[in-house]
Amino acid sequence: MLRSILTSSFLLLALFVSNLANAQDDDLLGLLDSIDEPKGIEYTPATFKTTRVITSRSVQTPAGGDMQFLIAHRFGRVNGGWRDFFGLDQANIRFEFEYGITDWLSVGWGRSNVFKMWDGFVRANVLRQSTGKLKMPVTLQLLASVAMTSGQWSQPERDNKISSRASYVYQLILARKITRNLSLQIMPTMLHKNLVRSRADKNDLFMVGASGRYLLTRSFGVTMEYHYLIPDRIVSPIDAPKTDHSFSIGIDLETGGHVFQIMATNNLGMSEHQYFTSATNGKWLDGDIHIGFNVNRVFTLANYEKMKQKKEAKRLKKEGK
Repeated sequence: MLRSILTSSFLLLALFVSNLANAQDDDLLGLLDSIDEPKGIEYTPATFKTTRVITSRSVQTPAGGDMQFLIAHRFGRVNGGWRDFFGLDQANIRFEFEYGITDWLSVGWGRSNVFKMWDGFVRANVLRQSTGKLKMPVTLQLLASVAMTSGQWSQPERDNKISSRASYVYQLILARKITRNLSLQIMPTMLHKNLVRSRADKNDLFMVGASGRYLLTRSFGVTMEYHYLIPDRIVSPIDAPKTDHSFSIGIDLETGGHVFQIMATNNLGMSEHQYFTSATNGKWLDGDIHIGFNVNRVFTLANYEKMKQKKEAKRLKKEGK
């Protein structure tokens, strides 16, 4: 029953986004009439530099009409020693595209070689931090994501179902830009896996994350995040002794149209579907640390502001003003 509810919810979100994406410019903006930005409200800009804090997503989404391209790398463990060049001989990679349909709604997809996973997602800001006529102290974002693994079955002789490859993530991101330099957010998250290791394992996993960024200069900042996995949900002997809480520290460096992020983490995964499970199986005190980086680039595909101005001009002409 829970799987059906989760699947139906995601499909409804995907259908909504698909309808928006396929609409003509005027029709698209017409659908958003009821939530146009009222005059006299100033929304807080740049809560974070880019769409990621480190591994977790930030509350930041691409502006309307912009495409965000992410390349993420995680190397092997530092304690692998000099023979593995302290982990640099091993490389795990993720590509991700995220398109801003509006300034508050985005859709995207990605592919990671960790678990050979494909995923798609929808994000929407239902509250946006603002001042002026509307004083809103926080930004609240909703995320829905579905992923499919594409690796070979470990037991090919079984009657393996395609649905067993799927997992679903639902996340709330509550963020606040406290000062010009300091931004914080918390992230309660739920993951549903259609197939788990054993009957004793739970299909539904829960995690609470917290992250933040502090700017030292306009283009340079330090970041930190921690994800606490609710215990007693992963109990199979394969994963239970290894799966740990995720902790990461990093730096952000803005260079023109790019944001370059470098991090150290005990988490090999690069999406919500991965750092929930055995992709986070290292301990900092044992030196199980992965060095990694994210490269973010923004491409403007459509002038959303010009679309809004065109729509407003048509409205005024129709009203005879």
